[in-house]
Amino acid sequence: MAFSTTATAAELVRAAVDDGSPRALARLISMVEDASPLLREISRLLAPRTGRAEVIGITGAPGVGKSTTTSALVAAFRAAGRRVGVLAVDPSSPFTGGALLGDRVRMTAHATDPDVYIRSLASRGHLGGLSAATPQALRVLDAAGFDVVLIETVGVGQAEVDIAGLADTTLVLLAPGLGDGIQAAKAGILEIADVLVVNKADRPGADETYRDLVAGARNSTRGGDWRPPVIRTVATDTSGVDKLVEAIAEHRAWLVASGELTRRRVRRAADEIERLALAALRARVGDPRRGPVLDDLAARVAAGRLDPWAAADELVAPLAAGGAPRPAPGEPELAR
Repeated sequence: MAFSTTATAAELVRAAVDDGSPRALARLISMVEDASPLLREISRLLAPRTGRAEVIGITGAPGVGKSTTTSALVAAFRAAGRRVGVLAVDPSSPFTGGALLGDRVRMTAHATDPDVYIRSLASRGHLGGLSAATPQALRVLDAAGFDVVLIETVGVGQAEVDIAGLADTTLVLLAPGLGDGIQAAKAGILEIADVLVVNKADRPGADETYRDLVAGARNSTRGGDWRPPVIRTVATDTSGVDKLVEAIAEHRAWLVASGELTRRRVRRAADEIERLALAALRARVGDPRRGPVLDDLAARVAAGRLDPWAAADELVAPLAAGGAPRPAPGEPELAR
């Protein structure tokens, strides 16, 4: 289906979801990133079609081979006949705010496959390893009928664990030679792992890293009675990737059987609702029509005439009473 630059939300959704148009899909995700005024309508149209995709998060420190592992997983899932979407979160350009596209460049082997869709998302300074647009972009790919959506985070450290709230299964990658194995076993990022992966397992120190992770996995409390398996891989030649796919399938079966899949998805929805609600509140507080109010409160707090808690109460009181001005077109809006 052809669509124009002035296509309605319904036309774009129909082209992307029903007709499988890559151009329409790209346009929808761009609208998500740019917070288009049509985003609310798009979300409403996509909602009944979501909840089917298996969502796999891939995270780890820079240099562990996340992109190469993602590419190897794409190949494995395609060999099984599954449609695969990839959201690769890249660092942002300091000049344009756009993604630097490093992850996408490393997955060019799949560029001509019509059943693989790869999209880079700019982090735009968002902490946590993802971008603010990632949850909505995931909904677009889910509604478009991809069986598996792989979300590759930007290189992360101990505290950047947003992916655990978004993925059904979270893979945490480590590689030998990038730091003390004992310190790695204590790092907060390991607490989110459903599957632990020692990539570049052909390098010196891989056995020590593996032993440390096996010992640490015994104390994991993330998934009830699920204990993260530790898989060795060499993603550059796909060694061990078949075992990694098996571990993902075993975790998926456990999620379904234990009811944890439903619990995680409810928590994901709650997090998304909270983010949108807070964004709507910020939009109202930051509305130019309310600027003088906030500035006056800030001046009174800075001068010691008012404490911050009382100022915050005074600022949100009109919102709670329904007296705040309606946001301008395109701004998020809470239900009244």
